[in-house]
Amino acid sequence: MSFRPPASLLASTSGDLLSALEQELAGEMADVLGRAGRKVELALHRCAEARAGAPERLTEALDEAAQAVFALSVQRELCGLRNQAAMIRHYDIPRDVMARVGISRKT
Repeated sequence: MSFRPPASLLASTSGDLLSALEQELAGEMADVLGRAGRKVELALHRCAEARAGAPERLTEALDEAAQAVFALSVQRELCGLRNQAAMIRHYDIPRDVMARVGISRKT
């Protein structure tokens, strides 16, 4: 889907309008990536807590982390960031979480 401004707005300032729209979209993409990244960090923290003290909650924590990682991967793809290895290194995502990414669980 592409955006085309109304003809009444296509005066000499159309470049400024598109530039403003592009800036707004870039800001929204950055915000979404930031929120998704924070969700991954929180989910990975919960996994670490479950490993240390509550192993009965580990499966649930791993599934939550895998869902958060999957959501972040999708958002990164939509933003044109295709190097998932960099994401895995940056967030230090454990192998047991990565093994669950993309698997949907019935609840």
